[in-house]
Amino acid sequence: MASIDNPFQQNHHDGSGREPAPIRVSWLLENGEKVTERFCTPPVRIGRDYACEICIKAGLVSRQHAELYHDGAQWCVRDLRSRNGTCLDGIPTDQSPLPGKCALQLGPDGPTLWLELEAATERRPLESMADVADHYFRDSQDKDVGAHTLMIRRTFQALQKKQSKRYQGVIAAVAILLVASIGFGTYQYIKLQKAREVAIDIFYHMKSVSLQVAKIEEMVRKTGDATLLSEISNKRRQVSAMEAQYDNFLEELGILGKEMSEEDRIILRIARLFGECELNMPRDFSKEVKRYIAKWKRSNRLQRAMRIIEKNGHTRAVYEAMIANHLPPQFLYLALQESGFNPKAVGPKTRFGFAKGVWQFIPATARHYGLRTGPLVELPVYDPKDERYNFELATEAAADFIRDIYNTDAQASGLLVMASYNWGPTNMRKRIRNMPENPRDRNFWKLLKQHKIPKETYDYVFYIISATVIGENPRLFGFDFDNPLQNLGTE
Repeated sequence: MASIDNPFQQNHHDGSGREPAPIRVSWLLENGEKVTERFCTPPVRIGRDYACEICIKAGLVSRQHAELYHDGAQWCVRDLRSRNGTCLDGIPTDQSPLPGKCALQLGPDGPTLWLELEAATERRPLESMADVADHYFRDSQDKDVGAHTLMIRRTFQALQKKQSKRYQGVIAAVAILLVASIGFGTYQYIKLQKAREVAIDIFYHMKSVSLQVAKIEEMVRKTGDATLLSEISNKRRQVSAMEAQYDNFLEELGILGKEMSEEDRIILRIARLFGECELNMPRDFSKEVKRYIAKWKRSNRLQRAMRIIEKNGHTRAVYEAMIANHLPPQFLYLALQESGFNPKAVGPKTRFGFAKGVWQFIPATARHYGLRTGPLVELPVYDPKDERYNFELATEAAADFIRDIYNTDAQASGLLVMASYNWGPTNMRKRIRNMPENPRDRNFWKLLKQHKIPKETYDYVFYIISATVIGENPRLFGFDFDNPLQNLGTE
């Protein structure tokens, strides 16, 4: 779809039109002398390479080790795939927002840098959804927050004070947005686009924090510590609460527009469900999804597949496996595209062997995720002793596989997960690992702009998205079956 464009742009200012305040960095030399008063502006590369803004000649430091950058709202650090990793205040990190004062260690036993944000020395890092909610939505007049934060905070304060008439609240919110963004006390109306930009910033900040929670959860899960697992569950609830706040923000401001059709609303809702910002989608996205909906209408493949899964009663197993891994249960439609829910499916021969089962695992991937292949593994036939044909076990393995891609290389982009599942994680990783490691800049649309992908993979992704859209309200789109996931979470 050559007409799909990608409007994503990263803002390196704080929302006030000014360059972000410099960060002060200090560290110890090998002779014990402390270097002080090094003031830097973004981006700041740290490593052994002389081209780095901060060059540290130490054995544990990679040539390009880490980078300090400004995401438009605050300073952040990202590890540049260094050999020994990066720790923020003693905790390993791939990418994190920076608190007002912190210690950055290059490798577990490497040199330590002390960082201090000149304009916000008392600001804590936004490590959880509770932190994000408190930072953006508390009723406070902190002097050390930037204009970007004030803009978001005052908008929500205006919404909370809304009385009886919706439009009065919206007008008040727009007026306060103007004051916060311009900063000169000049009251005049601004375009709705400013509210969209604020909402987009909130979305990607939420998504970054959600990814951090997922990574911490993965480490905690390996320890089996009940207390830590309970704390992670609490963080997940905070994530859900923040997402509800965001939804309310969109609803109150009417950003999506009252004139939008129900079909388009469902399409954007599914994009959001799979990890994309509904306000930042390519202009032709809805049109393209509808084109694939029309393709489903020209065959009985979808209707037939839905009859099969309903007859076999397998929907609940998919729902529970995905929810247990904090994934959208709508990944059900990935299996539909793979096999049509045929419980005895055998895929075509590949150089990796025959893919089998509803989830179409190749032998090596099946074994990696704990499934035993059967004695007929090298033959293109159904094998009842092959666990790829055990729907419950194969579905649990598929959820683990999807979660691993979703929380790492795909940066919580469900569309990149789909592309990886079809084209193969190895093929995808070669391409997406060259993209910036943040949800705003690592997604399916960036992939389409930067790399040529097989038409089969492109079709695969849009068939799944369009089938998911149909599944939300089948009769709205002219299909005669019920939403297979409806009411599963309330039983």
